[in-house]
Amino acid sequence: YMIIATFISRKICIYKERIMKKEVLFHVVHKVPSGDGPYVRAKYAQIVQKEPEAAIVWFWKAINGGDRVDSALKDMAIVMKQLDRSEEAIEAINSFRCLCSKQAQESLDNVLLDLFKKCGKVDEQIALLKQKFRQIYQGQVFNGKPSKTARSHGKKFQVSVRQETARILGNLGWAYTQKGNFMAAEVVYKKAQIIDADSNKACNLTHCLIRQARYDEARNILENVWRGNYAGSEDPKTRNRVEELLVELDSRQPPPFLQNLPGLNLDDDFMNGLEHLINEWAPPKSRRLPIFEEISTFKDQLAC
Repeated sequence: YMIIATFISRKICIYKERIMKKEVLFHVVHKVPSGDGPYVRAKYAQIVQKEPEAAIVWFWKAINGGDRVDSALKDMAIVMKQLDRSEEAIEAINSFRCLCSKQAQESLDNVLLDLFKKCGKVDEQIALLKQKFRQIYQGQVFNGKPSKTARSHGKKFQVSVRQETARILGNLGWAYTQKGNFMAAEVVYKKAQIIDADSNKACNLTHCLIRQARYDEARNILENVWRGNYAGSEDPKTRNRVEELLVELDSRQPPPFLQNLPGLNLDDDFMNGLEHLINEWAPPKSRRLPIFEEISTFKDQLAC
């Protein structure tokens, strides 16, 4: 009997080990967290069963039950966006982000920005981007660390505060462009280029200059992109965009005068913080751009 009991016990242990290995392999392959709580069930419904509506129900249960609330709220908002329920996702984040940790707030802001863009809420984008920029020059971004680990397409990479600043300014410039405030967008894009230049922001800056009928400046920037003087210049999409902008330039004639241009609408606090970072990071001879000499007469138009 002892021999039989030992044999059966060993078989049971081997069987359990195989089951555990299969479970681990399943979670690794499908990138689903292990466990049996509502958050795990939500991820299973989202990733394995491909049932986003069911996933949202489980995400709600996870949030209400305090189960991985940081991840549950962010993931639920992303699924809602995919289902064209962006307005609902915005409301959910604004209502429940108080339940999330301090470390999760930055990720929630990034999700909110995507949701605002999806809904066409440009003013909300601008306000949030300015808020994120203030956090940078107040030393609050990345929880006070000089860089953070980000993930894109399954790969991890390091993002510095400097790169994050340029990214936020680029997004802010794009938001001003959507508002038709090309003067403010130009200022922001030029500052972003000083911090971390690339071909995408260069093309966006060119677009702003074209809209202000400053064709010679626009053409000079496009020529630099075409010569490969900016990061990403060799990308086929960038080359196509440069060609499109050049065609647009060639089709335009300078008007005799400009009128009804929007004011800068850049508040003093934002500009002071921007100047502080530029002075810290830019080469000495590039710390002040001619554009700021040109816009000095518009100071009375700056909105608080």
